[in-house]
Amino acid sequence: MILINLDVMMAKRKMSLGELSEKVGITLANLSILKNNKAKAIRFSTLDAICRALDCNVEDILEYKEDL
Repeated sequence: MILINLDVMMAKRKMSLGELSEKVGITLANLSILKNNKAKAIRFSTLDAICRALDCNVEDILEYKEDL
């Protein structure tokens, strides 16, 4: 399973969902879906924009865990 640790990186950068939404150009609803691990897919352009806004790498946001 792929986990999205968006909330962890946002907390480390002290950035709110609203602020990230403005910087990335994505709606609050769509960012919330990502943050809550409800997303079925993510575009590379979106991932790139999030990484730029949070000044982090992809592996800081995406994590792989084996299903038990």
